[in-house]
Amino acid sequence: MFALQRASVSSLTGSFSSDLTKSARGSNAGDAFFRKLEPSVDGNLKIAHIIETSGDVMCCRYSEDSSLLAVGLANGAIKVYSTDNSAMLYNLTDQEILDSSLPCTSIHFRPHQNEDKSKNLLMATYASGMVKLWHTATSTCLHTTHEPRQSLNLAFNNQVSTYITSGSDEKIYIYDEPTRKLIMTCEPSPSKNVMDGHRARVFAIQFHAQDRHEFVSGGWDDTVQFWDTRVQHSVRKLYGPHICGDALDIDFQHNHIITGSWRKEFNLQIWDYASGNLIKNVPADFTSSLLYCSQWLGKDHISVGGSDNNMARVIDRGTLQTTGRILDLPGGVYTIDNDRRGAHPKLAVGSARNIYILEKK
Repeated sequence: MFALQRASVSSLTGSFSSDLTKSARGSNAGDAFFRKLEPSVDGNLKIAHIIETSGDVMCCRYSEDSSLLAVGLANGAIKVYSTDNSAMLYNLTDQEILDSSLPCTSIHFRPHQNEDKSKNLLMATYASGMVKLWHTATSTCLHTTHEPRQSLNLAFNNQVSTYITSGSDEKIYIYDEPTRKLIMTCEPSPSKNVMDGHRARVFAIQFHAQDRHEFVSGGWDDTVQFWDTRVQHSVRKLYGPHICGDALDIDFQHNHIITGSWRKEFNLQIWDYASGNLIKNVPADFTSSLLYCSQWLGKDHISVGGSDNNMARVIDRGTLQTTGRILDLPGGVYTIDNDRRGAHPKLAVGSARNIYILEKK
C-alpha cells in the first residue's frame, strides 16, 4: 500500500511533478539559461523580501491577524514564519510526516471563535491522506484523520461548525468540527448520465462566507459544482474551468467567482455565483501562464500564479489589465495568498524553495 501510494504522487497535481523536475535540474540547455535569470518585477509591484525555505513550496497561508505565514513543503513539513521579520517560529512535523515524506497540499488557519482557548490553530491536508490539526505555538499535532486517498484541500464554514475536504477521488467529506467526525460524504450519483458531482480529483473547495451550508468545488473534470451540506449530490454546476490547484475563490460582496485554469486560452474567468453564468473572460497577459492558483486581492484586484511561464500577476478588476507582475521565477507558482489587510494587501508567492512577499510600490 505504501509503495503504491508513493508511486501515485506523480499524479498529485497534474504537471506539478514535471514542473518541479524542470525547476530542479532543467530538461535542456534552454532551461539551464532561464534558471540563471533572477526574478524581476514590473508594474506597480516590488519585492518586499524573500523567504528561503528548506524544500519546494506547495502551499502557503496567512493567519487571520496576518502575524504569521505558514508554508507547506513537498516533504510534508510546515514552516511558520513571522510576518514582521520573516523569522521561522515553528516547524510543524511529526513521525507520521517524516515516515511518509509526501507533500503538504493545503493549509488553513482555523477561524478564531470567542470561546476558543487557543489562537492560531492550523489544519492541513497531505498527499498521504492525512488531515492534521496543529497547535502552532507548541508545534503539537492535536488530531489526525486518515483518509483513503490523497487529501488535497479543505475549507471551514462561516460558523466553524463543519469543515470539508477534497482529494484524489470524486468525493467531498463533511466533518463535524468540534468532534472532527465524518458526518456526510458528498459525491455524484452512480449513473454516468447525471453530472451531479465530480468525476475526477477535486483540487479547490470553498464555502460561501454568508451561508454555512453552501460551498463550491472544482477540479479536473472541467466543472465547478455547487453544493449544500445537507444534500449528498451537487445542486447545480457550471462547465468550463480546468482547475489543477487552489484556483477557485468567491467574492461574497459581489457574489462573483474567480476561476483559474491550467490551460493557455480562457484560463481566468469571472462567474456569477447565483446563476452560474460567465461574466468575463479575463484577457491573458502577453507572457501568459498555465494557472495553478487564483484569488481575489482586496476589493479591486485579482492575483494569479502558474507555470510554463513561471510568474504571478495582479490584475485590475475594473479594467482587467495587468498592474504588476513577478517574472522569471525559478519554478512554477503553485500557491499564492494575501494578508487581507487594507486596500493594498501584501501578496505571498511560492516558487521552488522561496516565498516572495510582494507589495505595492
